[in-house]
Amino acid sequence: MPTEYDRDRAGLTWQTEVWNRMSQIYEREIDRRFVPVIEQVIARAGLKPGERALDLGAGTGSVALRAATLVAPGGRVTGLDISSEMLALSRRRAEDLGLDNISFREGRAEAIPAADGAFDVALASLSLMYVIDRAAAAIEIARVIRPGGRLVVAVCAGAEQCDMVRFQQIAGNFAATPPVSGVSPWALADPAPFLVQLADAGIDARVETETLGFSFDDFASAWEALAGVTIAQLTPEQQQEAQAAVMATMWPHGDGPRHFRNMTHFITGQRR
Repeated sequence: MPTEYDRDRAGLTWQTEVWNRMSQIYEREIDRRFVPVIEQVIARAGLKPGERALDLGAGTGSVALRAATLVAPGGRVTGLDISSEMLALSRRRAEDLGLDNISFREGRAEAIPAADGAFDVALASLSLMYVIDRAAAAIEIARVIRPGGRLVVAVCAGAEQCDMVRFQQIAGNFAATPPVSGVSPWALADPAPFLVQLADAGIDARVETETLGFSFDDFASAWEALAGVTIAQLTPEQQQEAQAAVMATMWPHGDGPRHFRNMTHFITGQRR
C-alpha cells in the first residue's frame, strides 16, 4: 500500500510534468491574461527599494520580474518553482530585461530553500492552489518571512464565481484522477481553512475579493490554453466528449468570442 511519502512523491512528479508541458502555452497564452491579477498582487505587496522578496510558484516569472524593478536599488527577488521548464523561461526573461537582482531556484512551498527570516515579503500568484501539503507550506512561509514581514497570495474562487475554474472543472472530469487530492484550480475557493493554517504558523491574514477577467476569441483558443495539457492523455474520442461538455455549458449559443469572469481571492497577511 502506498505511504503518504509515496503519494507526495507521485503527486510532485505528476505536477512537475504537467507544468513542464505547460510552460510554452503559459508564456504565450496565459501570462498576458493574468496581468490584472499580477497587478493586484504587486499593488498589495507595497514593495520598497532594498527589500528581499520571495515569489512562490514563480512560473514564467511575471510577478518576480515586476517585483525586481520595485525593490531596486539594493533589494533582491528569489523566484521558486518546481518546473525546470518554467524556470528556464524565467531566467531567459530576466536576462533579456537585464535584471541582475533576481534569481530563480527549483523548489516547493513545503520545503523552501532559504534561511529563517530571509525575506521581507512573500508573494504567491495563483500557485498555492497546487500545493500538496498547505499546512506544511504555511509553516515554511512563516519561517522564511521576518517578523513583521508581509504575505500576498492570489487564489481562484469557485466554479460558480470563476469561469476559468468552471471550464477546467468540466474538462477535468474526463481526465485521470490525480495521484493526490486537494490539488486543483479551485482548491482554495474557500480560503478560510488556509487562513487558519497561516494563523497557526504565525501569520495573521485576511481575504479581499476582486472580480477580474480575460477573453478568448473562440473556443479553440480557450481550449488550447486552459485544457490542452489537462486532457493530453485522453483518447481522441474522450477529448471530443470533453470538448462537447465544455462547449455545451460555456458556449451554449455557438462558437465565438467569450469573456471569462474570474473572481479572485487576495490573501494578505503579516508575520507576527
